[in-house]
Amino acid sequence: MKIISDLQLHSKYARAVSKDMVIPKIWEWAKIKGINLIATGDWTHPLWLREIKSHTEETGSGLLKLKNTGNGQGSTGPQFLLETEVSCIYSQGGKLRRIHILIWVPTISSAEKINKKLMSMGANLMSDGRPIMGLTSKQIADTALSIDPKSLIIPAHIWTPWFSLFGSQSGFDSIEECFGDYARYIYGVETGLSSNPLMNWRIKELDSRSIVSFSDAHSGPKLGREATVFEVSELTFDNIRRAIMEPFQKAQGSSKKSELSKNRIDYTIEFYPEEGKYHYTGHRNCNIKQTPEETKNKGTICPVCGRKLTVGVMHRVEQLSGRKEEILKINFKEIEGIRPKIYFSESFKERPPYMMLVPLHEILAQAIGGLPTSKNIQNEYKKLTDFFNCEFNVTLSADTKDIARISGEKTAEAIYKVRQGDIYVDPGYDGVFGKVKIWHEKKTQEKSDKKDQMSLF
Repeated sequence: MKIISDLQLHSKYARAVSKDMVIPKIWEWAKIKGINLIATGDWTHPLWLREIKSHTEETGSGLLKLKNTGNGQGSTGPQFLLETEVSCIYSQGGKLRRIHILIWVPTISSAEKINKKLMSMGANLMSDGRPIMGLTSKQIADTALSIDPKSLIIPAHIWTPWFSLFGSQSGFDSIEECFGDYARYIYGVETGLSSNPLMNWRIKELDSRSIVSFSDAHSGPKLGREATVFEVSELTFDNIRRAIMEPFQKAQGSSKKSELSKNRIDYTIEFYPEEGKYHYTGHRNCNIKQTPEETKNKGTICPVCGRKLTVGVMHRVEQLSGRKEEILKINFKEIEGIRPKIYFSESFKERPPYMMLVPLHEILAQAIGGLPTSKNIQNEYKKLTDFFNCEFNVTLSADTKDIARISGEKTAEAIYKVRQGDIYVDPGYDGVFGKVKIWHEKKTQEKSDKKDQMSLF
């Protein structure tokens, strides 16, 4: 069975997160989006774990379901996976390191035991839904795995400059440098909004690791902006874990091919990396933005204020890459029932393919006019998701003729263009999100951007 999953999000107890991020509403939004398996988020926070226990119940499969509220909601719909994210800030090798790590566990009991151990090590878990702690990445891995060997440790948004495994400002150059002996237990990495699988396929160290993508949502509407689609024989924590471990097991030759094929990553759904807020190198206060080539030629010092630029994800990938993009031989193919282009590598066909999408709220904002949060966009969004049952049905599989009948020709055209990749994204940099332009004059825009940038020097 195919499972659309979003396994990274935050609760109302985390900073800069909507107060509506509570279990029942997360469940409702997951259903609206078409997500089958959703993260609980933030189980390291004692008050949030109490809410998880209050609103969900364990199924015996390593997953949770919403408790039956009397209207049958809990019996069907999305299931939950126990997920949390911790922020580790510590010194190693004479440098300050800031790493965000996802921890997945199959039982509430394991979550409680890990929390107890972290608090005994000095972690203040009440401080935030994503707690900041002085523990190292190795200590996090050791703690989780010693309490529950089935725990999954997944470095989050691995290229973000300030808080990630490969981050240009405070990360490492390899998984082994970060996790030491525990690197062999890192079976997957999460791409973050500013990178996609193509960029990660260039890193040889990731050849034996799964590449997964999730939303890191701080509000309901942001759920599913990135997602991972699993093929599993049955929806259980163990099968999700087996799917994540598949590339590692293949590399080790430790599992039969027939067993691996039952549980695998089918494909990922990606945010355009240019839309991420750290894709290019730059300095927002001085309106400076540089491509990797420009950064290579001009360096990383801001020509306006003389301070260090925030080195973007694309340039960092260039620094650590072990292979050129051309070697990957990217092409696209069709998957039955799926309309967007599916990109894959002809050179590494065993790697799960991916597609690029724009969230429906953003598509409607450009097709109809207005902000994604405006009332008219909300109304149109509800009309479409009600008719087609969920957002992913609209963006992935609905016939554009049917979309036009419900929401007009302009909306249908916008969705078609997004599916074909016929859009332009003005890349984000230094904390500024990129801007999607569905209707555009690409060459004119690129010339204009170049002219504007040159005028700053």
